[in-house]
Amino acid sequence: MSMNTKQADSAFIANTYGRFDVVLARGQGATYTDEEGRRYIDMGSGIAVNTFGACDPGWVAAVTAQLNTLGHVSNLYYSAPQAELARMLCERTGMKKVFFGNSGAEANECALKVARKYGSDRSGGTRHVIITLKNSFHGRTIATLAATGQEKFHQHFGPFPEGFRYVEAGDVSALEEALAPGDVCAVLMEMIQGEGGVNVLDKNYVLEAQRLCRAHDALLMVDEVQTGNGRTGKLYAYMYYGIEPDVVTTAKGLAGGLPMGACLMGERAENVLGRGDHGSTFGGNPVCAAGAVHVISRLTDEFLSEVAEKGQAIRQELLQAHGVKAVSGMGLMLGIATEKPAAPVAAGCLRDGLMVLTAKDKVRLLPPLNISFDEIKQGIAILKKNL
Repeated sequence: MSMNTKQADSAFIANTYGRFDVVLARGQGATYTDEEGRRYIDMGSGIAVNTFGACDPGWVAAVTAQLNTLGHVSNLYYSAPQAELARMLCERTGMKKVFFGNSGAEANECALKVARKYGSDRSGGTRHVIITLKNSFHGRTIATLAATGQEKFHQHFGPFPEGFRYVEAGDVSALEEALAPGDVCAVLMEMIQGEGGVNVLDKNYVLEAQRLCRAHDALLMVDEVQTGNGRTGKLYAYMYYGIEPDVVTTAKGLAGGLPMGACLMGERAENVLGRGDHGSTFGGNPVCAAGAVHVISRLTDEFLSEVAEKGQAIRQELLQAHGVKAVSGMGLMLGIATEKPAAPVAAGCLRDGLMVLTAKDKVRLLPPLNISFDEIKQGIAILKKNL
């Protein structure tokens, strides 16, 4: 029996996604074409994954060259792309060590293990609690769901691992109270809560969080899964805040379209994990690492400045548009509070040739970082029409 793509998807793929009614066939940069030949401007980049859009020539060349050299080796052996990527990440951030996984959830799982072992090593097992923020999102594994500070994610899949405590973002006294019992090993937070609605943390709050973590000998861990790798106009969003995290997690755009996550450990955390404490079969795969080396090498100060400029241009245009109540975010990670419900706005944009996302009650924009100003202009015109 012959089936088209949608029929095969419905018949054989787990029914976990509410898909847009489009079958994408090919893409180039920030423009995609569906099976019927309709074109779309992309302002979602695969949920902040396709750093330079679809089929970027430089990225394709770097990945293809590695595919033709060495595809996969396990972590029982050394491989040059992985070592080079780790060096680049450490030099650009000041972090000391990197553990590579395959996704943001895996990067955060590693961070949770680092935190627990840090607390165990320093207290004999009495400090195991990890504080996260309400409205956060840290992944879909059982442990990262437990770390996620949204009750709707704590349904159906319990019992969840213990040892998580949730506080209101921006409330310093609540954080002080949560740290007071002396059983906390780490605080984990996103600088911008992406899935939580593109909510930007206050700088003074983040600085106070760092001070309190130091005072209580707890690790300050920053989830940069969505905000990282140039998305906000800095290499990592925490760089806007003047802090020095102990652990940074990232994924999504790191390898520009290939699955890769990374857990970066600073001076206080670099030696927590020893041989056999953690591992991954595919983590740091040479092909993914080659893609990431190419991505990081292109995220120069000049390029990041242009990302910030593009974000500001979009923000200014939207703040003057009818139907917009507010715009949040940084760089090319923007949340638009709309007078109309966000979901119908996104659906209307797709019908008119623009791919956008939603986050809670906001329209969310995550364009490729190298989207042209002309494509931005075309895309925003479609968005305005649907607002």
